[in-house]
Amino acid sequence: MEKLDNMLNIGKEMKAKLFSIGIRSSEDLIRLGSKEIFVQLKERYPNVCLVHLYALQGAILNVEYDKLPDEVKVDLKQFSDGLK
Repeated sequence: MEKLDNMLNIGKEMKAKLFSIGIRSSEDLIRLGSKEIFVQLKERYPNVCLVHLYALQGAILNVEYDKLPDEVKVDLKQFSDGLK
């Protein structure tokens, strides 16, 4: 089981937020996916934003959040906008 600390884009603050909703490992993150986790984070922390979603997806793909492919960013932005 890989620790969250070893994943790109997961710093101390993000790790604490993930732990607070029961995400303890990279396997948890990958299994649930960035969108489901983002929804859970948004319920608990209303101020999480699109960058958090990018960071989660980047962690799953092992890519820095600002280097995600454009089509992935568009999909995630549409998803985030749909939650408002």
